[in-house]
Amino acid sequence: MYEYISGSLTELSPAYAVVEAFGVGYYLNISLQTFSAIEGAEQAKLYTHFVVREDAQILYGFASRQERELFRLLISVSGVGGNTARMILSTYSTSELQNIIATGNAVLLKNVKGLGLKTAQKIIVELSGKMIDLGVAAKPVVAEAVPNSEVYNETIAALVMLGFQKTASEKVVKAILKEDSAIQVEEAVRLALRRL
Repeated sequence: MYEYISGSLTELSPAYAVVEAFGVGYYLNISLQTFSAIEGAEQAKLYTHFVVREDAQILYGFASRQERELFRLLISVSGVGGNTARMILSTYSTSELQNIIATGNAVLLKNVKGLGLKTAQKIIVELSGKMIDLGVAAKPVVAEAVPNSEVYNETIAALVMLGFQKTASEKVVKAILKEDSAIQVEEAVRLALRRL
């Protein structure tokens, strides 16, 4: 229904963005890839995927068409919903995910929260031939480094929004920041997703 939404970026977190276009604020669920691509921007153009369910209408936003197509491929697999697809795209970059599927590494793919080995294997089997059509090898945009306390707080907030317990998240994020004090939010969340 909506191809993209372009306008002022009025709110941004690692899990969602609010884009105002012609006086209407659109709440879009986003991945960490999109977050890192638009972080710090005043204007944003997000390609959308609109889901209508009995109990909800949900907009997903993506910084690139390729990421949206990858999202659509993921949700075409039986047992993979929008939130799971978004979690996969937040855990692995587009190129990493392509590599995982191309090499058939279901063990690595099942590291995504809420994804079992059978579903990971199903994703690989169903998408192995379709990935070539995307031709995506884009690297995520690296955001500017921010102070540790800000990185810590934003990372915890993102993990809590994604459904993780605060205490477990705090423990993992502290360990990550101890290993790399200059890490950025997007990478910190991605590492935390792999450890939780």
